[in-house]
Amino acid sequence: MPASKHWWRLPAGLVALSAVPVVAGLVRLVRLAVGETVTVDNARFFASPLPVVVHVISAAVFCVLGAFQFVPRLREGRGQWHRGAGRWLVSFGLAAALSGLWMTMAYDLPVGSDKNVVIFHRVVGLLQIVRLFVGAGMTVSLCLAVAAIRARAFARHGAWMTRAYALGLGAGTQALINLSWMLIVGNPQGMVRVLLMTAGWLVNLAVAEGVIHRRAIGAKAVDLAHVTG
Repeated sequence: MPASKHWWRLPAGLVALSAVPVVAGLVRLVRLAVGETVTVDNARFFASPLPVVVHVISAAVFCVLGAFQFVPRLREGRGQWHRGAGRWLVSFGLAAALSGLWMTMAYDLPVGSDKNVVIFHRVVGLLQIVRLFVGAGMTVSLCLAVAAIRARAFARHGAWMTRAYALGLGAGTQALINLSWMLIVGNPQGMVRVLLMTAGWLVNLAVAEGVIHRRAIGAKAVDLAHVTG
């Protein structure tokens, strides 16, 4: 699509959406570094801090760098910036997804957390199960995106990268949804929190599918114009 003079609005909006989870993650890293008081809620992070460090840094880079992959002018010409940034994006995306999966399975939930499903002799909460699906979906999407670009299937590559980015940006949408709920109803707990967190990922995926569908329609229109022209 032709570059617009307002090209900056989309990456700016995506970076802004990433701001809350990125800042929250960095604050957690600072607290780990300075050695804040260990509590029931944060003991698992102090016991095994490496996955947290990897997840926070990789997710932050993935969300911020990925925002600029949607700028048409950066894909113009030979698209060297787009390709170079894409390689880093896949690497950081996989690091974020895999470290998230590791933390979901390895960390024990704080005492009092909602636990109600047994998987592999381990009691886990419903939100953990959702996170497993999200982490696996993001990992698979990135792998399929790499396979597509190697096959020079550019449209399919863009579609899978868009889905992976939507899942990676879920924390930003969750922050907006949870903040809105807190202002109107109060602090979400139990099943309500699970549903609100899940909604963040689902909203992002719905938007991603809309973008992918619009791209497909645009591509068909261009092909038709070439044929009739």
